[in-house]
Amino acid sequence: MSWTISAEQIPDLARGAAVLGTGGGGDPYIGALLATQALREHGDVTVVSLDEVPENAVVLTVAMMGAPTVMVEKLPSLDEVTAPVHALGTYLGRPVTHIACAEVGGVNSTIPIAAAAALGLPLLDADGMGRAFPELQMVLPTLYGVTASPLAFSDEKGNIGVLQTVDNSWTERIARVACVEMGCSIMISGFPMSGLQAREALVPGSLSQCVEIGRTITTARDDKADPVDRTVRLLGGRELFAGKVVDVQRATTTGFARGRARIESADASVTLSFQNEHLIAESDGTVLATTPDLIMVLDHDSGEPITTEALRYGQRVRVISAPSDERWHSAEALAMVGPGYFGYDLPAHRFDGTVDAVAAASLEGAA
Repeated sequence: MSWTISAEQIPDLARGAAVLGTGGGGDPYIGALLATQALREHGDVTVVSLDEVPENAVVLTVAMMGAPTVMVEKLPSLDEVTAPVHALGTYLGRPVTHIACAEVGGVNSTIPIAAAAALGLPLLDADGMGRAFPELQMVLPTLYGVTASPLAFSDEKGNIGVLQTVDNSWTERIARVACVEMGCSIMISGFPMSGLQAREALVPGSLSQCVEIGRTITTARDDKADPVDRTVRLLGGRELFAGKVVDVQRATTTGFARGRARIESADASVTLSFQNEHLIAESDGTVLATTPDLIMVLDHDSGEPITTEALRYGQRVRVISAPSDERWHSAEALAMVGPGYFGYDLPAHRFDGTVDAVAAASLEGAA
């Protein structure tokens, strides 16, 4: 069923997207400003479910690529957001019919709204991950053979390019170099899909879920209830830890925000390792949760999501985890987004602390 996004819904949507962004995906406030501006200038955006998309549709994803820490000071314009879509439509020689989110996290859930509003196109109620991941090829469409290229990119100076690469990993490698040279954040459009491919490869209902999460947090505050507890229950997850941020080590390198954060309570501590998004949660040598499941940091009392670039000493926070789309736990997917890909010598753990069945099987095979 189709529905409409208006400027009034953006705060809840952006808040929910920041929760699902697992610490990454860019500053939700910046994305909310951009989407609100576009909606007020160009009108509301129609959101369509995957089963409503025509099989012969031309679907493009729109996103920000780069380090979220940079985007805070390098604000994109609507022209910069729409330029890659225009360039890719010209390259393909076909009119673009629908816009989609590559990831549902943070700013990359609201930038596509801005693009859809400015272009007058409908937006899919879906995304390519069901969360956020740091690299371009880390989307479910990759598992279904959908190519990232041709991929178009643009910056605030007016530079525009189109890449044609041999596979999605090469798209990431080449586009990342361009991103760093262009100031560590660019706008991109790619993963051209038919409606049939989109139905198969994308995560359905993502934007609806963002709005629901945002409203849940807002309503809990109004009800004087615990917004973190309600969010955990909505996501079918669990709370891992509560405490104070005592140390954050963070650096922007090769187009990513990389680092670690330590959170302490009276008698224990948790260490979070991140690359744009939170990847590992460990407590005193025990792994609590790992990618691809979701690890999120929320303000202790308000339930407001805190991105990796916004983590600061002294914040009182709660760390929660929730299950990812089950397709991320296949052997092929874990090779692309599991702990090992990011350089961690440990198997994937589910949000409930158990070792992933596929990871366990691979360990038994190695033995």
